[in-house]
Amino acid sequence: MPAGTRFSRHTHPVHQLAWASSGTLTVDAEARRWVLPTTRALWIPAGMPHEVVAAAHTTMTSLYLPAVPREAPEKWSGLQAVEVSRLLAELIIHLNDPDLGAGHRARGEALLLDLLRPAPVTALDAPLPADPRAREVAQALLDEPASGLTVDAWGRRVGASGRTLARLFLTGTGMTFGRWRTLVRLQAALPALAAGEPLDRVARAVGYETTSAFVAAFRRETGTTPGAYFRPTAPGGNGPTP
Repeated sequence: MPAGTRFSRHTHPVHQLAWASSGTLTVDAEARRWVLPTTRALWIPAGMPHEVVAAAHTTMTSLYLPAVPREAPEKWSGLQAVEVSRLLAELIIHLNDPDLGAGHRARGEALLLDLLRPAPVTALDAPLPADPRAREVAQALLDEPASGLTVDAWGRRVGASGRTLARLFLTGTGMTFGRWRTLVRLQAALPALAAGEPLDRVARAVGYETTSAFVAAFRRETGTTPGAYFRPTAPGGNGPTP
């Protein structure tokens, strides 16, 4: 998928596991934006409307599955980010072989469903607020994440006080305006990080004056560094490979 490729909102009659085997994948669904590096995939249940975008050159690999994992099936009724270990990645690639026999495919899908584990850190999920004033600000920040306008300045743009706008973000997203903007900035950084661009350049491009401030924000939200975030996990899914 070249940069800018977009699959407009659609659904599937079966469950989908969407994964970027290279680059990063963006999925918009249920008023949320999921930005997925190669170490994360997104479980999209059957019938869920969603839109897929490639912010940079990306290889998208998807599986379409008729069943859900047997363990805690209720977890899979909605969108769910999952960890992609090296074993799971190889299995996804194996199951994408169009010449795979029915028996091999059934056994492979059963193993894959047993391996699926919810990601302990969601993929920098930044839900969109419903209020039209807050939604207008949110969309502007998605378009220009490096903007340094204060909440008061944004409020004046949409005809609300800064206090009102801050309250709308808190009630509409479950997080403060400042944290929501941080998540959007980190989302915007992922494609450039995946492409190997220098960390200082990426940090400045999304609104951070110093690399250390960017890394600190990234670690605070994901529990790891930018480099480790893109590192495949071990086959057992118990952490980054050495």
